[in-house]
Amino acid sequence: MSVCSRRGASKLLRSFSRQTREPVADLPTFLCPGLLQVAHLRASQCCSKTSQPSFRNSQQRFISSTVSRADQKKPIQYAERLPTQCAGCGALSQTMLKDEPGFYTLTRRSVKDYMISAGSKMAEEDSIIQASLKNAAVTADNLNLGDFSRPTKPIEPPVCDRCHSLKHHDTGVSIYHPSIHNIQDTIFESPFKYNHIYHVIDAADFPMSLVPGLYKLLQITPQRSLNRRSKTGRFYNGQKTEVSFIITRSDLLAPAKTQVDSMMPYLRDVLRDALGRAGKDVRLGNVRCVSSRQGWWTKELKEDIWKRGGGGWMVGKVNVGKSQLFHDVFPKGRSGVSIVKKPIKTLPIIAPEPDYALQQALEGKVASLEEQSPENEATLGSEDLVGETNWEPAEPEPLNTSSLLPPAPPETNYPEMPLVSSLPGTTASPIRLSFGNGKGELIDLPGLSRGDLELHVKPEHRSSLVMRSRVRPEQQVIKPGQSLLLGGFIRITPTDPDIIILSYAFTPIHPHLTSTEKAIGTQEQTRESTVQNISILGTGEKIRSSGTFHLKWDVTKERAGPITRKDAAAISVERLPYRILATDILIEGCGWVELVAQVRKRRFEEAAEERLVNTKPLRWGEENETGGEEKIDPAWPAVEVFSPNGKFIGSRRPMNAWLHLTNKPGKPDLKGRPRKSMKGTKKLAKQRARASV
Repeated sequence: MSVCSRRGASKLLRSFSRQTREPVADLPTFLCPGLLQVAHLRASQCCSKTSQPSFRNSQQRFISSTVSRADQKKPIQYAERLPTQCAGCGALSQTMLKDEPGFYTLTRRSVKDYMISAGSKMAEEDSIIQASLKNAAVTADNLNLGDFSRPTKPIEPPVCDRCHSLKHHDTGVSIYHPSIHNIQDTIFESPFKYNHIYHVIDAADFPMSLVPGLYKLLQITPQRSLNRRSKTGRFYNGQKTEVSFIITRSDLLAPAKTQVDSMMPYLRDVLRDALGRAGKDVRLGNVRCVSSRQGWWTKELKEDIWKRGGGGWMVGKVNVGKSQLFHDVFPKGRSGVSIVKKPIKTLPIIAPEPDYALQQALEGKVASLEEQSPENEATLGSEDLVGETNWEPAEPEPLNTSSLLPPAPPETNYPEMPLVSSLPGTTASPIRLSFGNGKGELIDLPGLSRGDLELHVKPEHRSSLVMRSRVRPEQQVIKPGQSLLLGGFIRITPTDPDIIILSYAFTPIHPHLTSTEKAIGTQEQTRESTVQNISILGTGEKIRSSGTFHLKWDVTKERAGPITRKDAAAISVERLPYRILATDILIEGCGWVELVAQVRKRRFEEAAEERLVNTKPLRWGEENETGGEEKIDPAWPAVEVFSPNGKFIGSRRPMNAWLHLTNKPGKPDLKGRPRKSMKGTKKLAKQRARASV
């Protein structure tokens, strides 16, 4: 701006301030540099006058401030501009309870920027500026003021303080986990007629994260039986709800995708055992095994969610990978896509002679229907489009405080995803995201309680309980008189004095092999030891027996090696003088320990003879004392597990994960084209040269 233009602007503003009697201080100096010159002129005039000592203070305020403190808005008025729900944990926004989910600090920078951008009303200082500039433009036609409107850019809604701490500082407190009845009441409020529940199960302690009695509580369509005439669906209260079992983090089971594919029959059998009598004669064709980290089978699940539509509900316990799976299977970028009508091929039909009277009557009815509903043509035309350019997201639903299901946010192509964290219970409230222009929704529900094992562990070691990557354990030999310690507070002790057991700890907790006496002292915190005990003080007094677990599954064929292979010795298993038995000891939320033992075949024969002698013949009408329980063979080796309060321990049939690690399929050796032999090449070249001469 030149000197002349600055002088003209200063004269204009001085005359404008006299006429309108509005203080020029309401105009920020960065909008018009002529204000600086006006301020300096007035300051120089006031310095010569000693009768006005307070003018310097007003002059200083005139330059540095734009609005008075009394005109500033209170933070409580800005709280109404917060998002209705935190995108990270799903909690409703609030500014009262600082330690609860959904709390927003209004002085945080991201929160302030979002509230300013979300303000629907114009700020008071902006209205004063625009009014002053309009009057200035009327006074001076030659002065081009341009567009002084505030630039707007889309700002992502901020997360609450709890999610902010979890995301950037990895610190936070778990929420109070809901019960299965709360999940039941939430799903019953579904606005969709067709719902599908994705029961997420963790592969680290499969199947301990299975929710028992899910079918009866949520009124789910029963599993199809093996009978080919079984029904495919059933409606309850006008809604049809189906279920699929999703086993997440399958990369923890084996290093290769083909190996996990080969485990599917085993996983179905283990799930059938966990379901009990309800899973005895069902098909279990709705079991999927996915890995978000490796991208195994997530695309197929995403397409199923898109084709199925309706309400999709993520149900499961805490820390099973629901939020991470939500990230990978939510159909993004499909809001403005509609269904394409495919032409139907029909055979030519010979038309009969037309009935003109009937045709005229039908045409009259069709014309009357078209007059009553003229919107049908536009509706039919929009369905034939592949991409709709005029699609606009719907407005958010009003908040209903009496409903357990929060309102659905406006549909966008790429919405904010839930926060993924290792803290148990990160999701505090249901998170609803729509897709396909209202075709369906995917809802991430809070996790159910998985046990309180982390409460018995020191806070600095609680993150080590989560199995984040596949573990490659070392083989440890448990001899008679020895025990295996896990983290210093879980103990596995063999009960047979003459059996040697091999152990493989697939857990993030450090295993330690020691004598049983030392292991008891370390676990009960009564002995000073170099072995690290990650449990809190007082846990040793709560140690109880979790039960006796038998190694009852025969894995001789898998473990015998080349003796039973057809391309080697090809010896039948029945001819071997021993049997190899195994089992998997599960630790809730942490992993499993594979136990293997070799037993003489003679031991089974002696146990069978003893059982035959002690068995009494049953009379007519008498029942066996054992009932439907499984009979325990005394030839089976057994171990006793001790844990806090005797909880957090289970067992399953062996997976033989150690064999999958040792027999990892490698890349095939690609043999290229063989190199041409150079033998006698020089001699042959000399002979050809002589012959040419």
